[in-house]
Amino acid sequence: MKDSTELEDSSLDESNLSNFKASILGLQHLLAMYSGDILVPLLVGAALGFSTKQITYLVSMDIFMCGIATLLQLKRTRFTGIGLPVVLGCAIEYVAPLSAVGKHFGLGTMYGSIIAAGIFIFLIAGFFANIRKFFPPVVTGSLITLIGLTLIPVAFTNMGGGDITAKSFGSIPNLIVAGVTVLVILGLNIWGRGFIQQVGILIGILVGVVVASFMGEVSLEPVSQASWFQLPHVFMFAAPKFEWSSIVTMILAALTTMIESTGVFFALGDIVGRPIKKDDLKKGYRAEGLAAILGGIFNTFPYSTFSQNVGIVQLSGIKTKKPVYFSAFFLIALGLLPKIGATATVIPASVLGGAMLVMFGMVGAQGIKMLREVEGSNSNLLIIGISVSLGLGVTVQPALLQALPLTIQTIFGNGLVVGSLSAVILNVLFNYGHLNDAIED
Repeated sequence: MKDSTELEDSSLDESNLSNFKASILGLQHLLAMYSGDILVPLLVGAALGFSTKQITYLVSMDIFMCGIATLLQLKRTRFTGIGLPVVLGCAIEYVAPLSAVGKHFGLGTMYGSIIAAGIFIFLIAGFFANIRKFFPPVVTGSLITLIGLTLIPVAFTNMGGGDITAKSFGSIPNLIVAGVTVLVILGLNIWGRGFIQQVGILIGILVGVVVASFMGEVSLEPVSQASWFQLPHVFMFAAPKFEWSSIVTMILAALTTMIESTGVFFALGDIVGRPIKKDDLKKGYRAEGLAAILGGIFNTFPYSTFSQNVGIVQLSGIKTKKPVYFSAFFLIALGLLPKIGATATVIPASVLGGAMLVMFGMVGAQGIKMLREVEGSNSNLLIIGISVSLGLGVTVQPALLQALPLTIQTIFGNGLVVGSLSAVILNVLFNYGHLNDAIED
């Protein structure tokens, strides 16, 4: 007789998808997260003065480890794995602490703090999973709405070209390419049928790239400069060293990504129709902790669940994990074959921005859908209104906190963290007597 874990897994794996269709859907997942993930090694590498060769290795191994981390989260075991269609990558929240630790204490200390943070996540997974009762629909709906809305500025930045300081930012070619990408995705979702509709985002990206190439916005130089093959190396840049303040800094960043992952888990659970229980959260956090430990060992990064891929699951209607398994294997292959992996880097930011606008909007809409089921009392409206307002406020105006210590800025400069904490605290204050209602362990 199958246990509950096996039954839950099979419910997500039962699909008539052929391997070919699943692989195309997997490619769609890969392209959705690719630019967001390679941005981290590019930013951190530049901040720490890495050479071109070192950054090339860092990008390749980061992509390779994204695939490994995704597999850890996809496959449910006795101890790890959320078992939902999720893709993992390095969150942008880690850029500032990684750069700060690397500059002040060296690479060895930076990687030591990553390993220590991973161990911390793994060990507190059970305790952190107990927060399930603090995430009723009014909180999770607000959190998921906030995930989508706080990412919209990222989409608009990319639509303009990716660099707001560049003279070409917001240029006519960028706006045309982004607009074409959005229109193609929308058109395929209106008039497309079946598989064509399901891969609308991928087709929109490909059409956007073609249009951008005719406008001279596509460069193949990254492909020509990349090597053909690259193996991962343990402690490639430095062996780990451990320093307490660096570890605390990385743990604080890890806690912010755990909160974001919690929102993603609940969003996907709602989409695929699987209630998220305490044991699910525990296994999900442990998988991310293990992924961070491996990231430190292989001198890459800590890894957490990417929220942009939630929009693809919602928009495509494909709720099985099969495409994401393909995406994980593609990531591993691209990490080992930098020249092939570099082909994805030629996609202009404006194309990805157009696709992001649709995906992030769908994430926000999923949160609004969940909030429709919440009782419209004044207390619930206050929880939703204040938490979303605070989260959006610090996202669009982070300078508000510039007088505070850097550690405080790191925590409260994250809109998702501020919004989540306010939603949880307000829910406790307003609905304390109902915290234990309808909670499954």
